[in-house]
Amino acid sequence: MPAAPSDSPQYPTATSVEDFRRNLDAVRARIDAAAERAGRSPADVRLLPVSKTVPEDRLRHAIAAGMHQLGENKVQEAKRKHANLADEDVAWAVIGHLQTNKARDVAAFAAEFQALDSLRLAEALDRRLQAAGRSLDVYVQVNTSAEESKYGLPPDEVPGFLRQLPAYSSLRVNGLMTLALFTSDAERVRACFARLRTLRDQARDIDPDLVGPGGLSMGMSGDYEVAVEEGATCVRVGQAIFGARTLNEQHYWPGTGTA
Repeated sequence: MPAAPSDSPQYPTATSVEDFRRNLDAVRARIDAAAERAGRSPADVRLLPVSKTVPEDRLRHAIAAGMHQLGENKVQEAKRKHANLADEDVAWAVIGHLQTNKARDVAAFAAEFQALDSLRLAEALDRRLQAAGRSLDVYVQVNTSAEESKYGLPPDEVPGFLRQLPAYSSLRVNGLMTLALFTSDAERVRACFARLRTLRDQARDIDPDLVGPGGLSMGMSGDYEVAVEEGATCVRVGQAIFGARTLNEQHYWPGTGTA
């Protein structure tokens, strides 16, 4: 399934504060409706706008529309935007795969990291954070779709991995994160989200502290309503808020679809 073109009627480009407010309201309304269908409180679902490829001038309008936390896949892009928008009230979440040699950058400015998938990376982040006197909220990324092209831990390795994270005291585990299959088959997508929820519940049964608040970061522009129905506490939505991107999604999410 290809990415929507930049003039896609499904994801029109937002350029003004009013555009962003309208798109935010529309996405939030769909999140709220999905939560209510599942018997959940809409207040339990956080919307994380994903601003990858969106230039800083448009982001100023997005921030003015009420977006004070933004997600970026690539640390280099997040670092640049953090510097260029230092005068704005915005916190940055890095949500894409991170190489250990970029741990210093994340430790320096990020408020949240949602793609922790190795002890080597945990050690690198912890060392940099300790030196900076900071701590960092993290989600452990899980490959619930069993696709070789995707990052994330295999589900059967999650409990053992979580048991080792308390050794890295600057990392605050908030829960688990996943990317579902990129398919129009909603039930196959739903199965990925349900599996993450089951893994979270199993970890809680072992030791409630292993997953902290037990957050589930799952769901993007094409599937966030299904994710909410399956228990998402954070949905990462980009195109439905900012507009369609022209770059192929493989550039940002190996093996996946659209945020």
